[in-house]
Amino acid sequence: MPKLKTSRLETHFLQTGSSGQRLVLLHGNVSSSAFFAPLLESLPSDWAVLAPDLRGYGLSENLPIDATRGLSDWADDLWALLEAKGWTDNVHLLGWSMGAGVAIQACLDHPKAFKSLTLVAPISPFGFGGTHGTDGTSNSPDYAGSGGGTVNADFVKAIQNRDSSETQGSPRWVLNNFYFKAGFRVVPDLEETLLQSMFSTVCGTDNYPGDFVSSPNYPMVAPGTRGVANAFSPKYQNLSGFAELSHIPVLWLRGAHDQIVSDTSSFDMAFLGSLGVIPGYPGVEICPPQAMNSQTRAMLVSHGNFSEVVFQNSGHTPFLEEPALFLEELKKFIT
Repeated sequence: MPKLKTSRLETHFLQTGSSGQRLVLLHGNVSSSAFFAPLLESLPSDWAVLAPDLRGYGLSENLPIDATRGLSDWADDLWALLEAKGWTDNVHLLGWSMGAGVAIQACLDHPKAFKSLTLVAPISPFGFGGTHGTDGTSNSPDYAGSGGGTVNADFVKAIQNRDSSETQGSPRWVLNNFYFKAGFRVVPDLEETLLQSMFSTVCGTDNYPGDFVSSPNYPMVAPGTRGVANAFSPKYQNLSGFAELSHIPVLWLRGAHDQIVSDTSSFDMAFLGSLGVIPGYPGVEICPPQAMNSQTRAMLVSHGNFSEVVFQNSGHTPFLEEPALFLEELKKFIT
């Protein structure tokens, strides 16, 4: 398996092809490049494709995440890899979930390097949790409802313990009920590969999920300064400036049954509070749920150069759930 020591860290990556269209695939949280292995096998042989493991995931070097930089640690890592490979222009980027946010940050940092951007179930430009409205207005001054304290501690322990059971809340259960549309399952061998990929997530205050502080505002936790979930807190992540980069065409791909990135996300503390799942909810006037897709759509409408495709039988991973349709849309876009 190829690894490359860049100016920042040792990066592991999957690669197919060596010439033609240059495409980089960026995975999401609690995963790795292994989630893209089936897609890599189906892409045209005359494309050159890289799928790196982000720091703290897969087989790449584990380094701390400075959350106060938003997604920039990962975006800078990506640029170091592209420099090492000689890929500093005419690159197509595809980012999934958190990786889509990293991709947008890379475009903001190096707007002339990228030929197109494909966003797959992208995190909102205003991060995850703690905001409302299409402009990402914070629900509270300290961005409560986002950051490391919003992650289920039992799920983190299950990753650390490599819990392969199907019990509620286990990584396998989360994979099959939230990454995928409920009722969908990949073949057993691939499921085991994806599970091992989830287990590769480095856990702790410097990585996933990160630290947190107590808050007087619902749900009584606010972001700290270290680790993954804080890096995509709206306290530190704001990608809305991408709207100015209209020269980069965007393809937005998402599943109709996505429960992770949604206007009614099952992982948004405010939405869960509105359902009575988390007690003490102060009401929608004080703590509205985050309209994640609406925030993304507003940014892209302002950007003006995008198309949107919704996969009707997919959840958070349309490239695995409806691979033929996904490949068709991607090939039409990348020319």
